[in-house]
Amino acid sequence: MAYLVLARKWRPQIFSDLVGQEHVSQTLSNAIRSGRIHHAFLFTGARGVGKTSAARILAKALNCEQGLSVDPCGSCSSCLEITAGQGLDVIEIDGASNTGVDDVRELRENIRYLPSRSRFKIFIIDEVHMLSTSAFNALLKTLEEPPEHAKFIFATTEPHKIPITILSRCQRFDFRKIPLAKVTARLQAIAESEQLTVSERSLGLIARQGEGSMRDSLSALDQILAFCGEKVDDQAVQDLLGMVDRRLLLDTVEAVLQRDSRRVLDAIRRVDQSGFAPRRYLQDLVELFRSLIICKLVESADELLDLVADEMLQVRKLAAEVSLEDLQHMVTLLLKSQGELAASPYPLLSVEMSLIRLANLPRSEELSRLISRFESLERRLGSTGSVALPPPSVRPEPPTGPDPGGAAPKKPEAPAAKHAGKLGWQGLVEHIKKNRPMLGSVLEHGRPLHYEPPQLVVGYQRGSFLLGQLQDADARKAIEDLAGHYSGRPISLQVVSLDDTPVEAPLSLAESRQAEETDRMRRLREDAMSHPALKAVQDVFGGQIKSVTPIDKGFV
Repeated sequence: MAYLVLARKWRPQIFSDLVGQEHVSQTLSNAIRSGRIHHAFLFTGARGVGKTSAARILAKALNCEQGLSVDPCGSCSSCLEITAGQGLDVIEIDGASNTGVDDVRELRENIRYLPSRSRFKIFIIDEVHMLSTSAFNALLKTLEEPPEHAKFIFATTEPHKIPITILSRCQRFDFRKIPLAKVTARLQAIAESEQLTVSERSLGLIARQGEGSMRDSLSALDQILAFCGEKVDDQAVQDLLGMVDRRLLLDTVEAVLQRDSRRVLDAIRRVDQSGFAPRRYLQDLVELFRSLIICKLVESADELLDLVADEMLQVRKLAAEVSLEDLQHMVTLLLKSQGELAASPYPLLSVEMSLIRLANLPRSEELSRLISRFESLERRLGSTGSVALPPPSVRPEPPTGPDPGGAAPKKPEAPAAKHAGKLGWQGLVEHIKKNRPMLGSVLEHGRPLHYEPPQLVVGYQRGSFLLGQLQDADARKAIEDLAGHYSGRPISLQVVSLDDTPVEAPLSLAESRQAEETDRMRRLREDAMSHPALKAVQDVFGGQIKSVTPIDKGFV
């Protein structure tokens, strides 16, 4: 007798055999019990998760000779024919091979005839997304008004390629990838029934290779049995599947968490000697660090992680040794390293540098201690009180006599503009600026040569724009009116060139502010550099002072 592969031999025959698809089994079973059976079903999901098997089980449940039942007998002629794929009234069509409109037209002709001996004529179309647009259009009319004796079951791995007009006329069931623990348990049951000797660790590797597909996992088990016979060796499974040893991955993570660079490099060397791809190694590490994060976040993480029992214990132990912040930082760096690895001419060296960097990252506990030192320093700074600065220095009067070096004598400085009580030059400028901002700004940059009512003399550099502004009669008239209002008596404005004045004119208000600000910053930096608190900061953390920024604009 020809050998029957495990995927066919252990194909699900009733709804309870569908592993990991309980939501589908329960819904279809309830529909059968209540008699609310739709005319068209769409089964979607990854390969090998039970779509076609579920379609055959549903067909047997609808056409079983014992009557409509969620548990078809499996022994009547109808059930046996459907199991063997030879049912006269259950037509299985490969959508990838029958894509044309003529194939669908032939199907429509076939639908017209009643079933030969069953309750329903059932059409199972696998990979239905492969049908052409014209074929879908031809099928649409039949789905809109199907005969009572016809049922359609469509299966596909790519539902997004099916027209919405077809989707809206079907009951859709999404088949999930099967969790690793459930695949492992199913493989264990099959191994016991087949009298095979396979460790739980090897079954876990085989299930992981299937990536959520029961059919792929059974195919991998068949391959292992062909290589090892009925007694399976763990190392042979690992070598045959080309997977990174899970113990090696756990050793790597443990070495990183313990900051043991030597063990990290040794683990990478073992990976290289085993012939594993650095990219796959890094990908498995990312998944393992993700498992640690989930263990930190969720108390019962077994259902969220594809880990066998012994691996789960080790992952929980490792997760207890590290903080969540550190794990998140590590995963971020690993994901970045994955992107860099694709373009690296030295992939193994890139992996080494990435993991060494992880092993030497400052831990969050160290950062907490650093923050505590900052807080302690802040308290010390708060206890020193405010910084006392010396009074502003007085600019010495320039000499009025001949320069001892023989240079030409400087112009004598003009006396400061006289004030009429509180009505001084600055007050006048602020008054004009409040009423006429542009004229006030012009006066702000002028040098007050004389201000004693009824006369005001202001000087500007020859040829300057500001001098030209005040040569306008209307502008001068406006200033005189505002100045008269401010002084309480008529004011006559005279605008002159500074080059024509015999004495050194006092600074303008704008120049005085600039000089004061420059002097203020100089004194502020000197005092900051000599402040004991700042010296304490340098003693603790080191570094250089690049700039000093005032935080109190009232500082003088």
